[in-house]
Amino acid sequence: MYNLSDTAIIKDILGRHGFSFSKSLGQNFLVNPSVCPKMAELAGLDENTGVLEIGPGIGVLTSELAKRAKKAVAVELDSRLLPVLGETLSDFDNVEIINADVMKIDLSSLIKEKFGDMRVCVCANLPYYITSPVIMLLLESRLPIDSITVMVQKEAAQRLTARVGSRESGAVTVAVDYYSEAVKLFDVSRGSFLPPPNVDSAVIQLKVRETPPVSVSDEKLFFAMVKAAFAQRRKTAVNSVSSGLGISKQTVAAALQKSGLSVNARAESLSMQELAALCENIKTETENQ
Repeated sequence: MYNLSDTAIIKDILGRHGFSFSKSLGQNFLVNPSVCPKMAELAGLDENTGVLEIGPGIGVLTSELAKRAKKAVAVELDSRLLPVLGETLSDFDNVEIINADVMKIDLSSLIKEKFGDMRVCVCANLPYYITSPVIMLLLESRLPIDSITVMVQKEAAQRLTARVGSRESGAVTVAVDYYSEAVKLFDVSRGSFLPPPNVDSAVIQLKVRETPPVSVSDEKLFFAMVKAAFAQRRKTAVNSVSSGLGISKQTVAAALQKSGLSVNARAESLSMQELAALCENIKTETENQ
């Protein structure tokens, strides 16, 4: 079994397969020997669990997942890494690598086909350039998964796990909180990677909710309103929602007042319950016009 935290071994393997790092794919491989075991442990895997990984790189995290889960399936976009993974994961018979773009494949069908009735978790070191799109794809698809344990850029971790209604919150915070309970697990320094990125990272966990924390009658309108509300953070909710949804300021102001909120409120100050109430009252106001 390879020691994939030894940079000399990694460089030797990559060199033999003629692999060079791609900046466009955000390739920074984990080499810190303590991080991947910790991630895999905190993902809550056991012999009855299937685990989906996105972007396995050279298989450092994959091998730790395979040691703990019944089956590990890793989706890798870069076909140049397939022979590398074939070598580094050769000791495991419960790992399957799928060469595909996670944003384009049918994840629901993949999970059903590969894991059957198993409990399924996601655990991955996500490329920074697609962090939010991948997380939202996993959540919005309402996949049969229990949790998502991922490493992301530290700044993104702060936004994704912020409390809705706090200064750090944004539209993605609201969306993540709607579908899951998010917590930050631990920080990871930039020196833990080969090559080192320009930023530090953090591992977060999203425990998928069975039901959302609020009830909204029109999810599409709710998320459109949230996106609009946070699109212009320096403006009040009246101005940003009016502009984003193409409705009058008077309509938004009336909805805010009906929700018991100040007409000068900003999106970042509103709780999940207040955002839901605002959405319902915007819907009522527009329907009555």
